[in-house]
Amino acid sequence: MVLEVKEITKSFGEKQVLSGVSFEAQGGKALGLLGRNGAGKTTTIRIIMQVFNANSGEVLLDGKPLDTDKVSIGYMPEERGLYPKKSIMEQLIYFANLKGVSTSQAKENAIKLLEKLEMTEYKNAKLNTLSKGNQQKIQLVATLVCNPDIVILDEPFSGLDPVNAMLLKDIVKELIADGKIVLFSSHQMNYIEEFCDDIVILNKGKVAVSGSIKEIKRGYERNKIYISSQEIEQVQNFITSNISSLIKNISQKDDGLLLELNREDDKPQVLRTLADCSADIDEFKVYEPSLNDIFVDFTEGAI
Repeated sequence: MVLEVKEITKSFGEKQVLSGVSFEAQGGKALGLLGRNGAGKTTTIRIIMQVFNANSGEVLLDGKPLDTDKVSIGYMPEERGLYPKKSIMEQLIYFANLKGVSTSQAKENAIKLLEKLEMTEYKNAKLNTLSKGNQQKIQLVATLVCNPDIVILDEPFSGLDPVNAMLLKDIVKELIADGKIVLFSSHQMNYIEEFCDDIVILNKGKVAVSGSIKEIKRGYERNKIYISSQEIEQVQNFITSNISSLIKNISQKDDGLLLELNREDDKPQVLRTLADCSADIDEFKVYEPSLNDIFVDFTEGAI
């Protein structure tokens, strides 16, 4: 399956929210949909789900207009939407029924998902008796109980402890392995990098950058070197004394040093010179920007 968002625009009154947004998501892969608050992510998601229509443009599945009567979409919103005083199983069956799933199939699907998330003992409990993290897991089950073809996850790891986050990771990996189209929206960049091969970053309603994370990183100038050492002060003094003419800027990053070279071609000379340093150097590598760096580069200054 291939989901295509093609040149969609959307205005609310005189406010232009989306301007020609285009991207593609493939089955069996997760696509990270990123942007600062107000960038247009939620509006894009709602157009995909046909909550409302775009002013122009189209959403296609395998080259044909997306028909939500034939294709099931599971959406896990950032703002959770379950009923606090209703029993969990009752709600899960209800939400599956809304998607055309029979009660018997809904119950079977729900039990399987509850088992995977270690929540079976709570199936007859009321939602408001659960911890925030467990409520989050029930929200995920409600998203997936209809066995959707397209899964949209908005901040799915919010409020989860590391153990519960691991359980959720396993579910997401299964969705990808099963060939689902997964759209992943989060400000937690470590999860985006873990699950997504491709990203789309929205800035003020437009696509600021899209494509393979690896290729986007490779597009940055490769003139930065990261060095880590338990004797980093000694390493810095050595660099200052011996190769300062090759260095445009030097700064501390994490537990090491980040060297910005005047020229990318100076990397071999820097490495040869550092071989004579008496300090023990643990790591020497070309520095690639993190996804967080990329996000800031393409959204800084946006409101």
